[in-house]
Amino acid sequence: MRALAASAIFSLLVTLATPLGAAELDGTIVGVADGDTVTLLDASKTQHRIRIDGIDAPERTQPHGQRARQSLAALAHGRSARADCPKVDRYGRAVCRVIVDGVDVGLEQIRRGYAWHYVKYAHEQRAADRASYSRAESEARSASAGLWSFSDPIPPWDYRRTSRGG
Repeated sequence: MRALAASAIFSLLVTLATPLGAAELDGTIVGVADGDTVTLLDASKTQHRIRIDGIDAPERTQPHGQRARQSLAALAHGRSARADCPKVDRYGRAVCRVIVDGVDVGLEQIRRGYAWHYVKYAHEQRAADRASYSRAESEARSASAGLWSFSDPIPPWDYRRTSRGG
């Protein structure tokens, strides 16, 4: 219940934060749910569930799903982070570009081959991020990194649609 209330308050704050509805969060990454979702604890001890902007990682039950989670944990867990959050998704999570020690963790997940560039939402990214994420995915594919070691990896959006029966 407390997490739901915090999420609702965060959603309201994001909406009111700036004319563009963006918010910035600083804190420590205290949880990693999967390859594209983390929990950030801010200075006021409020937890923020964050969906990393611009990427989609394999689901936990997909091939490389656990490796994607482990990769993100190695990059971010227990570390200070800054999150630039332009929106909130339909599940109440902040959608953020997350920077840890100067590293864009979403971009690094793509480089390592543990996430796709989420092209469906690429139009919402800054042009420079859109270009670097796209290039990183192309390079990871060419290098057969991570999930690209499979001949035809199933994108998580297709996996979710088939696993839900629709």
